[in-house]
Order: sequence, then C-alpha cells, then structure tokens
Amino acid sequence: MSTARNPYEDLIAHLGRTSGLGPGEAARVVADVLSYFSESAEEFVRRRHGELKSQGFTNDEIFPRVAAELRGRRVAAPELSLRQLRRIIYG
Repeated sequence: MSTARNPYEDLIAHLGRTSGLGPGEAARVVADVLSYFSESAEEFVRRRHGELKSQGFTNDEIFPRVAAELRGRRVAAPELSLRQLRRIIYG
C-alpha cells in the first residue's frame, strides 16, 4: 500500500466540496486540467491547426486565429538548463 500523497490532494478535496464530485472524479478532473495546460506551445499549435483544418478552415484563416489564441493561453514552460537559467538572470 502506497503512502505517497497526491500533491493536489487539497485541490481535489476542494473540488469535491464545491462541486459534489466524488474523490475519483475530482482527481480525474484535476489530471485532465493539468494535462491540458502541460501542452507546449508547439503541441498547441499543431493540435489547433489540425482541429481547424479538419473543420474546413484554410491556413490563411488558421494562422491568425491560432496566434490570437496562443497569446491568451497558458502553455507549459520549456525545460531550461541551469546555464539557460543563469543567462536569464545575468545575461
């Protein structure tokens, strides 16, 4: 039996209290949201392009729309090396 604590246990409990979801359902919602927002900018662009293309939009319509959506979307930060982190601070 694992005693590892879910790092989002408080959030899961909060969702259960405020939404009426059971613990398993709340945990799935949290996992889905985390997955959604862990998408990189490149993954988002590829996914949205495919979705919009399948709906019949042209690239001339798609690219401005995706650019606008990307400005308002949270995406996963890229992995940065220690050297890259230092360069952000010290130039």
